[in-house]
Amino acid sequence: MAIDTETVKRVAFLSRLKIEDDKIKEAEDEFNKILNWVEQLNEVNTDGVEPLVSVNDSHLILREDAVSDGNQSQAVLKNAPQAQYGYFTVPKVVE
Repeated sequence: MAIDTETVKRVAFLSRLKIEDDKIKEAEDEFNKILNWVEQLNEVNTDGVEPLVSVNDSHLILREDAVSDGNQSQAVLKNAPQAQYGYFTVPKVVE
């Protein structure tokens, strides 16, 4: 498949690109290079290759869920402007 001048103009119109008349031949050549590259990709044998979900092959590191340095609610509540019954007290914002 090859791209011609009319196709370049149509693609430019549809994508709302302004391509000057003297640059249309350049754009035509670039589009054809891209299509040739895609055709080369179609020749690659991908049998048995798993689809790629993410480019990052990282896994979350799981750690043991252990409580450490807890039971400090009184120390935390000392920082609060107002506290009542072991909780932060805030002004009512919904009527």
